[in-house]
Amino acid sequence: MKLRRRLLLLRSRLSGRRNPNRFTFLDVFGEATRDITSRPVRLLMTVAGTVLGVGAFVATIGFAQTSALQVATRFDAVASTRAVVASVVEEGTDGETRPVMQLPWDAATRIERLSGVEEAALLSQIPVEDEQIAAVLVDDPSAPTLAQPRLFAASPDILDAVGASVVTGRMFDGGHDSRGDRVAVISARAAHGLRISDIASQPSIFIGGGAYAVIGIYDGVQYESDLVEAVVIPSGTGRSDFDLVSPDKVLAHLAVGGGPIVNTQAPITLSPDTPAAIDVAAPAGISTLREDIQSDINLVFLILSIVVLLAGGLGIANVTTLSVMERVGEIGLRRAVGSTPMQIAVHFITESVVIGTLGGLTGSALGVISIVVVAATRGWVPVADPWVAVGGLVMGAAVGLVAGGVPARRAARIEPVDALRG
Repeated sequence: MKLRRRLLLLRSRLSGRRNPNRFTFLDVFGEATRDITSRPVRLLMTVAGTVLGVGAFVATIGFAQTSALQVATRFDAVASTRAVVASVVEEGTDGETRPVMQLPWDAATRIERLSGVEEAALLSQIPVEDEQIAAVLVDDPSAPTLAQPRLFAASPDILDAVGASVVTGRMFDGGHDSRGDRVAVISARAAHGLRISDIASQPSIFIGGGAYAVIGIYDGVQYESDLVEAVVIPSGTGRSDFDLVSPDKVLAHLAVGGGPIVNTQAPITLSPDTPAAIDVAAPAGISTLREDIQSDINLVFLILSIVVLLAGGLGIANVTTLSVMERVGEIGLRRAVGSTPMQIAVHFITESVVIGTLGGLTGSALGVISIVVVAATRGWVPVADPWVAVGGLVMGAAVGLVAGGVPARRAARIEPVDALRG
């Protein structure tokens, strides 16, 4: 009775039109949705495959974008951002190694002008030989012999370049450097060995009989182990008091990815005529390992989502084929009342497209929700392109269209006489 009532309604619609062979989109859509919603359990089971496939696709792209941000953050956190620029050394006839050329005193300023360099500072070790570094001028023979701290001359930015910071007092500045003032900053370990704990009383240390005011104590050296237990004086003071001819090296703090530029341009900057005389130890470009890992992850998840999506398409095709077999009599009656093979095919294709669209919409929503939930539980920043969700919806509709093609063609070939006879 229900089928007969629908056919009579369809026939009355056709008879009221000038061209009974023309259906509007609303007619086809209404008939298709009415048929698929009449079997809600079958609809849910059919949509499930597409939901899983599209959801896996959207979640894969979203997880890839989110994890790419996390991988990039982790790689940047451990990436080397330090560079050392020095002269190439060669061995002389006497067996001693000497630098091929002397670095200019403005080498740090030149290096800082390069793109990707955030800080640069000069550093030179001063050999004290037999000269003692002590906090008192009087030599007490009964006092225990302590390890001597190393003596260095550096530019004012040296602490920033090696990742250290002043614990108490202050760092010497450009004025101290240009004037050659007898001031010094010492490491916390050297201060402990020299029994200097407070600089409020303006303590002094004696280097070869000369007094140097201690104006600061630093700690937390990260990138130059020689400075962990050292006394540092301005480069200008080293030139005037210890006859420094040139700095030993330039320490630079780089931005992430700035290593290749420094490797290429630092030798030309410091020695345009003989760049081969400059040795640069800077990190190479950003490792391709990050991209390789990310591409492998994307490939695995995309293959899984495509497999699940194909399974969803096969499910739609099977259910649509089963629907055609169950409704042979209805198809024959439709043909008998004036429906064309094209209209029958469009009807079943519309059903498949609607099922695929529902699966795509639900899968896209679940994929986005899963991205947000996983990112929130891991403390990550969720990243998802809105067009990916739209693409999931379109993909579901496309799967429905392709899956419904063969059953729709089979339904369109059914002849009214054969259908009614069966």
